[in-house]
Amino acid sequence: MSKIIGESLKNIPWQDKPAGLNAPVWRYSANPIIERNAIPNSNSVFNSAVVPFEGKFAGVFRCDSRSVSMDIFAGFSDDGVNWTINHEPIVFEGDPEITKREYRYDPRVIKIGKRYYITWCNGYHGPTIGVGYTTDFKTFHQLENAFLPYNRNGVLFPRKIGDYYAMVSRPSDTGHTPFGDIFYSVSPDLTFWGKHRYVMGTVNGDESAWQSKKIGPGPVPIETDKGWLLIYHGVINTCNGFVYRMGCALLDLDEPWKVISRSRNYILGPETMYECVGDVPNVTFPCAALTDADTGRIAIYYGCADTVTGLAFTTVDELLNYMEEYPL
Repeated sequence: MSKIIGESLKNIPWQDKPAGLNAPVWRYSANPIIERNAIPNSNSVFNSAVVPFEGKFAGVFRCDSRSVSMDIFAGFSDDGVNWTINHEPIVFEGDPEITKREYRYDPRVIKIGKRYYITWCNGYHGPTIGVGYTTDFKTFHQLENAFLPYNRNGVLFPRKIGDYYAMVSRPSDTGHTPFGDIFYSVSPDLTFWGKHRYVMGTVNGDESAWQSKKIGPGPVPIETDKGWLLIYHGVINTCNGFVYRMGCALLDLDEPWKVISRSRNYILGPETMYECVGDVPNVTFPCAALTDADTGRIAIYYGCADTVTGLAFTTVDELLNYMEEYPL
């Protein structure tokens, strides 16, 4: 038995694993939990992040408008399943040079201390990693961008590693990135980032072809007694375009750029209609994971076909055992 290092979350959304299912992750039976028209002007709601908040749940949601303008919106839920999303996007306070909006998408959220920190893909002369925080999901403050363009999928660790804040990210380019590896970076103050370390990359050949084109970090890394559990996305380029699936890896607790183990098999991929059909077909893209330290339960929030939001379930033992059974 493995153990999640963290807090109890007795009201974590949950469904038991269906009998006879031969997979480590299973979908919520009422998916998608957020439809594309969840707010009046939304074309799609996907690739979003949630956290426990005041005994309930709050989140930051990617809502592309009907003009297909990409922005992030605050939302709230009593149960983590049924969500009310604000109709207007988040407005950040801060240096006007940085808060000037080009586009914002694919947020992640984590509580560190008394603040809820948000990272997202931020438009600043190209895609980079925006960083901000809130204490109440009403007033939001934007800090400096973490990196020079181009970068996507910046994900903070839930605590300092040694003396530093830590982040994994995927250096990128200006377009629909035809490459991608995961790197680790640290900061003393969430402003200046450095000591970049390579974590892991794509897998050439057919040993693990689902992650042969590009990979990138997903939800906030989950601390366990065995290491940092990282759920990530991997992409293959097929004759019908890119296909996005989920995988998992275990990183060293003290030196998280060192990979302890990694799954050869994907843990969830596009199979259902809402994952295979949408604005961008064949996408399962994880951005958030709620955890309960008492039970080892994990609830994964993921974007489906760049159109709607899905919910899936697993446990820390399911994922660690799967990596052991199908090692890379």
